[in-house]
Amino acid sequence: MDDLDDLHEMDHRIVSALRECGTDPRVAGAARALSWAGEHAALWLAAGLAGAAVDGRRRGAWLRGTALTAGAHLVSMGLKRVVRRPRPAHVVPLVRTAGRHSFPSSHATSAAAAAVAFGALGAHAVPPLAAAVCVSRLVAGVHYPSDVAAGAALGALTARLGARWMRGGVHHD
Repeated sequence: MDDLDDLHEMDHRIVSALRECGTDPRVAGAARALSWAGEHAALWLAAGLAGAAVDGRRRGAWLRGTALTAGAHLVSMGLKRVVRRPRPAHVVPLVRTAGRHSFPSSHATSAAAAAVAFGALGAHAVPPLAAAVCVSRLVAGVHYPSDVAAGAALGALTARLGARWMRGGVHHD
């Protein structure tokens, strides 16, 4: 077995194990709610706009962070159309998905972008919530761990590369 076969097998085993956690109704409910909130980056876009509304001094940074998050999400959607990896078929999903392609996870991409961008602005609740959204996609049975890892890396990298631009309008006292 080569390394890709090993990764594929590990991906399948982890999805199966985490999807099994979703047999608990409380876990399933949380996974569904987090998946729904993260759909099309809605949770993160709303968080960024809320940050801009309440933090007038750093409004521009919040808006640019929101733009970085949206941009990362769009890039992940484009990559899905290129890679075209099918979603896990060996488990019954807990949620419906907007598309049938799995790699990278757009939920993870926008979550990680928001965690990096908004975390840098002091929104300390965003990184753990972003991690929960990422795990929810595995519990829901709609992504492989490698999809989530790649999406999170893409989102974090996008936000990190845009960090200087994001802070451009911030006045340091």
